[in-house]
Amino acid sequence: MNLDAIKKKLESMQNTTKGGGGEYKKIPAFKPTIGKQQIRVVPFKFNKEYPFIEMKFYYNIGSKKVIASPLNWGEKDPIAEFVKQLRGTNDKENWRLAKKLDPKVRIFCPVIVRGQEEEGVQLWQFGKQVYEAFLQLAADEEVGDFTDVMVGRDIKVTTVGPETTGTKYNRTTLSPSLSTSPLSEDDTEIEKWLDEQTNPMDTYKPLPFDDIKAALQEWLTPDEDDEEVVEEDETQSQPKSNYSLSTKPVAKKSKEEAFDDLFSDDDELNL
Repeated sequence: MNLDAIKKKLESMQNTTKGGGGEYKKIPAFKPTIGKQQIRVVPFKFNKEYPFIEMKFYYNIGSKKVIASPLNWGEKDPIAEFVKQLRGTNDKENWRLAKKLDPKVRIFCPVIVRGQEEEGVQLWQFGKQVYEAFLQLAADEEVGDFTDVMVGRDIKVTTVGPETTGTKYNRTTLSPSLSTSPLSEDDTEIEKWLDEQTNPMDTYKPLPFDDIKAALQEWLTPDEDDEEVVEEDETQSQPKSNYSLSTKPVAKKSKEEAFDDLFSDDDELNL
């Protein structure tokens, strides 16, 4: 693990202010449960210098519960393009809408769950707080490279539930084992774990540009005749937009035509 890269990433995260339905296949995944568990972060087969991979997702856009941003693969993202246009104006409402449409960053890393070694390498997906906790551990000279297969460290994962957090969500904290240890006493098992890993970039597949654009249009212009469905957990749903795609009444256009104009290189965003 490249500790210099870890420290640079930690610094960039600490200096940053707070400002999808892609296809995917089932993968071995670790999800912490209430209580204590112990894991070992495994060197990432696809980037031995850095065990973490960041991906951007949108949630609850139109009828799509999850959309993996095409930006993850260096492709054009209609939502990101729309957000850029919104932020190119001086309208506060546009900036509020842009913030709602910002993608959420999720981080993946390969882990062995102690007591579940027979499951092989699992992918743990988490958010910024756990990510930063990992980076702080790696940046701590007394901890260092916890992924080292011979003298790395297991990580203790402690998770508390809503009755402790006072929210609808769990909270997970990390602490390193005091002593170093090998990933496994079996060299064959180590080789297997280093080789048999899943790359989330290959697991998630981006939706076509037009499909994402259609989901965005659906989110921006919900059918007024549709009955609003209130989910039990409101914090899990993306608020619907009251944004109008109507342009100045110089020529009557369909919603589809007006929306398509937003992605034309020759037209400016009229709001």
